[in-house]
Amino acid sequence: MSIKKEDSGRRSIQVEVEVPGTPEEVWRAIATGPGISAWFVPTRSEERQGGGQVCTFGPGMDCPSTITTWEPPKRFVAEGDMGGPGSPKMATEWSVEARAGGVCLVRVVHSLFASTDDWDNQLKGMEEGWPTYFRILRMYLANFKGMPCSAMQLVGFSTEPEPKAWEKAGGSLGLLKIAEGEEWKSPAGFPGMTGVVDYLGRGTHKSTVLLRLKTPAPGAAYVGAFSCGGMVMVCMSVYLYGAEAKAAVERDEPAWQKWLGEQFPMPQMG
Repeated sequence: MSIKKEDSGRRSIQVEVEVPGTPEEVWRAIATGPGISAWFVPTRSEERQGGGQVCTFGPGMDCPSTITTWEPPKRFVAEGDMGGPGSPKMATEWSVEARAGGVCLVRVVHSLFASTDDWDNQLKGMEEGWPTYFRILRMYLANFKGMPCSAMQLVGFSTEPEPKAWEKAGGSLGLLKIAEGEEWKSPAGFPGMTGVVDYLGRGTHKSTVLLRLKTPAPGAAYVGAFSCGGMVMVCMSVYLYGAEAKAAVERDEPAWQKWLGEQFPMPQMG
């Protein structure tokens, strides 16, 4: 954990990754709605200073912010609430730095002002969550840049603790006892999907697996259980690229969402 704490009350974390591409290509991937949606979460963005940006993490889980700095293709800053009501404001700064050899350094810095440690765990979760998404970003820029992307953002909920929820979800999908580099295929009864285990989660994201997909189209799938605001979310983010991607999503998404909805239904409110 590497939260930087300053005398002013500013707390921040910084995560960076080296990715292939020109600054302009990398900028399109991290600063535009279609680009962000191709490796992170569905995002709408008004690409200008003063414009709004909305990242959607699940049903009713929109995260709005306002772009306060816009300097393409080098840097932008978006500011919004860190979480729900009562949470501090957070600034998220993205920068792109060209390096030799046709690569760029992408850096994200999350900053907030707080007088207590109450939000340190959320910052820690962000710090430990970015490396997996940055692997997807690097995969996208290296292999699928400029190709059409169709994505599935599937979410279920569990009243059980995160380890139990992951035991149920990961066990059903054959993802519990696998190693990085191992071949994987979806079990019988699920839509056909095959790939290779790219990365097993660590730290606060230990109940997750990242797959490099071969079928139903080339791409990636990020599957896991996450503790979030007193509940546990079971998520499956699938990014498919190329000519077959859209048809595969239209065919398979209802079956995946049906399974999640039946096994991990939305809790009843009230």
